[in-house]
Formats: sequence, structure tokens, C-alpha cells
Amino acid sequence: MNHEHSRTLYDRALSVMPGGVNSAVRAAVEPYPLFVRKGVGGHVIDADGNRFVDWVMGLGPLLLGHDLPESVQAAIQRTTSEGPMYGMPTEVEIDLAEFVVRHVPSVEKIRFVNSGTEATVSAVRLARGYTGRNKIVIMEGGYHGAQESTLVEGDTENPRPSSAGIPQSFAEHTLRVPFNDAEAMTALFEDHGEEIAAVMTEPILGNYGIVHPVPGYLEFLREITDEHGALLVFDEVITGFRVGGLGCAQSHFGVTPDLTTFGKIIGGGFPVGAIGGRAEIIEHFAPVGDVFQAGTFSGHPVTMAAGLETLQFAAEHDVHEHVHALGDRLREGLSEIVADQAPNYTVVGTADMFKVVFTREGPGANGLEGVCSGGCRQDPDCARYDYCPKNGGDVTRAETERWRRLFWGRMKEQGILLSQNQFESQFVSYAHTDADVEETLEAYKEAL
Repeated sequence: MNHEHSRTLYDRALSVMPGGVNSAVRAAVEPYPLFVRKGVGGHVIDADGNRFVDWVMGLGPLLLGHDLPESVQAAIQRTTSEGPMYGMPTEVEIDLAEFVVRHVPSVEKIRFVNSGTEATVSAVRLARGYTGRNKIVIMEGGYHGAQESTLVEGDTENPRPSSAGIPQSFAEHTLRVPFNDAEAMTALFEDHGEEIAAVMTEPILGNYGIVHPVPGYLEFLREITDEHGALLVFDEVITGFRVGGLGCAQSHFGVTPDLTTFGKIIGGGFPVGAIGGRAEIIEHFAPVGDVFQAGTFSGHPVTMAAGLETLQFAAEHDVHEHVHALGDRLREGLSEIVADQAPNYTVVGTADMFKVVFTREGPGANGLEGVCSGGCRQDPDCARYDYCPKNGGDVTRAETERWRRLFWGRMKEQGILLSQNQFESQFVSYAHTDADVEETLEAYKEAL
């Protein structure tokens, strides 16, 4: 497979962009990233003309695939033809807001912004403004965008920024605990309960190998935040309108947060973010409240039209049934392959998300009867329960370099494009087919 033009483009990019990319994860693969020329259905074609089954799907936004349905394309083209943007309200903003409010349990009102990062930044500010408290609790291995309040590492006694350029004083207001560790969370609230503005978590860790909550964990978070007067914030930038369909992961798990952040699918493939929640909290945003938030491109009409038409198409054409069925087939097929060829590894995911985590320990092939064949569900009765990843640290201890340096390239050479590292999720789209699934499973057999 020839990649000479991608190499040439990367050489040019290195001269004018740091690392040759505009988002760090794109440079994770070596020796250089593929440059994409166009998308076709569930596939992409790179700059050298190579065609790949694409399971990256823009890292999540492309629920419908690369070929947008006619109704979605028409709405985008019509809105674009009327003018690029105005800096004033448009009706389509209201239409999309009403759709989200109808379908997502936690959302009574919503504020649109321009990225998932901007959504989580605004949610943290809102939580602090509403409660009058400063500390934010996040999960080790959770990701909430490139923002100062959550780029934190270390333990609760010695937090520190995980990136240069962030003052230590920011990290001191952020407390990290392992996902799925109720005991650690209880101890944290015993020590800092009156200072905690919010607990922010992904319902399912989506940037660290797709880690499910253990049974009762999200319900526990709802109870302990209520008990201490803190807010529960679900970051559904990844899971939103994917896990649980139009009701999002919160409807799937039956746990309603105070605030929810969105991105990716809600914009139909265009830059977007949003913060939704209880009206009494959301109304603390300016201009009615005392928490300032504004943006020139917020509620961009093209993005609003793309998001609305995408979600309406999904509602009217059984999109989630299709992608969830393909996701089930992928994970079940991968479970069979892993049991036969790499029984230490763990198949993870749900709905239309999937991944194989190269975990280092587990029962042998003879001890895999009754495992979660559709992806790890943290089932205490599963033979893998004591070995499957429970938090981000468990995924970090997997064979991440083997996945990136060896496995990813083997899949690429077979025409299968996976996300750029062991941690990022992979996604099924409405444009993927049974044939794409079969081709991918055959590639996994060869690559593993």
C-alpha cells in the first residue's frame, strides 16, 4: 500500500504547523498520519487513493457516515446559501433546542457553544457560579477537553497540571478519583464535601478504552452529590445521541444528572458544543444570570441545521437500531476471535462503540465461558470481571505501545482504519454495512 503523498503532505505540514497537525492525537500513529482526501459512506480515501473501512468516523460526530442523506445535505446547503452567519439569533437554534429538550431527560434548557471543550469549560464555570464553591471532582482517565480545570494529574493530596501552561492554582481546585471507586469518592466528600461544586464524569469512559460503570456506580454518584449539595455533571460529548439513542446514556442508565455537556453528533459533523440541564441552573448563564458565557459563532446556523436534520433523520429511519446491531455483531465477533487468539485481551464497548483493549491478564481460553460477549459490562458474574478495566489506570497499564506500533499498522495495511491510539473509541455509522463488519473481523483475525 503506497503512502508517498501522505508522507509528502506531512513533510509540508511540519514546516507550518506544530507536529504537522492541528490536534495532537492525529500524530499518534507512526511514522506519519494518513491524510484523507474524501469520505464515501463508511469508508475514507486517502491522499494516495487508498480506500479504508473507516471506524474513526471523525472521532464520533459522523453518526450517518460520510455520505449524508439528501435531507441533511439539503438543509446544510440551503442554510449556507442564505448566508454564512449573522451574530444574531435564528429560528433553527430554537428548533434544535426544542428537539433536545424533548428527548434528553436532564435538559430543560440548553446553551449552544462551539466545541466539546467549550461546553465543559462553561459547565465548570456554571457549576461554580451556581453553588458558590470552587472544587471540581473528575475521574482518573476521564477526558473533558483541553481545559485548565480538568487537565490535572496526581492524587487528591498532590494534584498538578498535566500540561505546561496551566498554573498550579488551577489544579488545586480539581480532585481526581478512580472511576468506579465508590469508596474513594465517599472519602473525598468526607474531606471536601462543603467545597465541591460538582462531580463531572462521562457515564462511560470513552477516551480511555470504553470503560463501563460497575452496577450502581452512577446511581451512587447521584445520591452522594445530592447529599452534599453538589451538582452531577454528565459529559456526554461522546455518548450523547449514541448510547441510549436520542435519550443519550443517561436514559440508558436511568440516572438524570443536573447538567449535561454535548458535542460531536449534536452538530451533525460541524463544530459544536452544548450545555443542558435544569432550567434553574442554566438560567445562571448571562444575560439572565451572573455567569458570563458568550461566543461569536455559538448557535451557528449551518451547524444547527446539520445537527437538527441529523437527529431528525435518526429518529425517522431507525438509525440507532442499525448501528447498534452492527456494533453487537462486531463485538460478538471480536469476542470469539479474542477468546481463540488472545484470551488476555478485553473486548469493550456498547451500542455503536467498540474496541479491543490489550489487557495483560485474564483467564485462559478455557476459562472464558459466560463472558460478556457483546463487550465488557462489568458483570460481577463474568469470568473476566476481576481482570477487565475498571478505570483509566487499568487501560493505561495495557499493552498500549503494542497496539499503536504494531497492531494499528497491520490493520491499516488490510484496509481497516482504527482510531489513532489504544484509548480512543471506534464508532459504527449508518453507512456501514454487514460486509464492512465481516471484512473488519477477518482483518482482526490476521492482525492479532
